[in-house]
Amino acid sequence: MINHKLVLPEHLNHYGYLFGGNLLKWVDEYAWIAATLEYPGCNFVTMAMDRVEFRRSIQEGAVLRFEINKDRAGTTSVHYAVTVFARNIHTGGEEAVFSTHVTLVRVDNSGRKIPLPPPSGI
Repeated sequence: MINHKLVLPEHLNHYGYLFGGNLLKWVDEYAWIAATLEYPGCNFVTMAMDRVEFRRSIQEGAVLRFEINKDRAGTTSVHYAVTVFARNIHTGGEEAVFSTHVTLVRVDNSGRKIPLPPPSGI
């Protein structure tokens, strides 16, 4: 699954670069969307991100491309590899700026883990 996001002034920190918390929020959101589309009707919560390392500063006006690919599914959880690329709108150049693995767990209405159904595909 692929999503895009434009980096706007409200996404910047006091140094004028993308605030890392915004990037993490988008990664989490897009992984959750991927799981929800693949397993309709299931409730998911984020259990983990395996590594958080910001490789490059991202400036206002960058267009971010989020690639979300399922790594594997367990009994109650599903794991997605997320890679973020930043495109410079002036030069057209693009580079990988962040990657992680997100683990989401299926839960019932009481917050208890429950088994995943077979995926429906996206």
